[in-house]
Amino acid sequence: LKGVTDPEEKRMIISRIYFKILDETSSKLASIYGDFEYLGQGTIYPDRVESGATSTVTARIKSHHNVVLAHLSRLRKLEPLKDLYKDEVRRLATSLGLPKELTERHPFPGPGLAIRIIGEVTEDKLRIVRRAHKIVEEEVKRHGLYTDLWQAFPVLLPVKTVGVMGDERTYRYAIAVRMVVSDDAMTAEFAKPPWKLLEDISTRIVNEIPEVNRVLYDITNKPPSTIEYE
Repeated sequence: LKGVTDPEEKRMIISRIYFKILDETSSKLASIYGDFEYLGQGTIYPDRVESGATSTVTARIKSHHNVVLAHLSRLRKLEPLKDLYKDEVRRLATSLGLPKELTERHPFPGPGLAIRIIGEVTEDKLRIVRRAHKIVEEEVKRHGLYTDLWQAFPVLLPVKTVGVMGDERTYRYAIAVRMVVSDDAMTAEFAKPPWKLLEDISTRIVNEIPEVNRVLYDITNKPPSTIEYE
């Protein structure tokens, strides 16, 4: 991903690596367990819709790592959830008796934090967004709002802004915080959390992450925006 800034190119690179590692790992394990023929994936309907895989006239919004390059893997795909929306998957999981820690967990993007860093991904930026992600999740849970939200996460923006800390001028990164409510992820509304939650998140981020001096809150619905930034 070094030097790569285009979101679709980032997703394609991650997808190729994903299937390459799966094939390599299954080959290594074959000596222990025998040959693997199938790959089970948790692909759901919105993954296919956004990837333009449901029809020849569907626009590709973003390439999901488990969909667009699936043909690169030698393994045959088993995708029992591919026609279900996320809320339907959750109801199914609940009916099977899975714990709430799993059924109510927020969706996490397949390409990982790489698409929560706008522009080039570096180790330093990954460290920043990991720490910010931990803070957002901890504060949302502490305020008792985790299960009320579809997703809540930070995005590291590719800009720096001037600030002041103590008597010193700073020039550091800005982070956007995204919180949404939704039923199926096909549409979403930005959440209206208490100001105290946003204040606590902002205070912790700028105090605990020295590379950041500004926190913004995203008030855009889907559509016109997507939930994730890339």
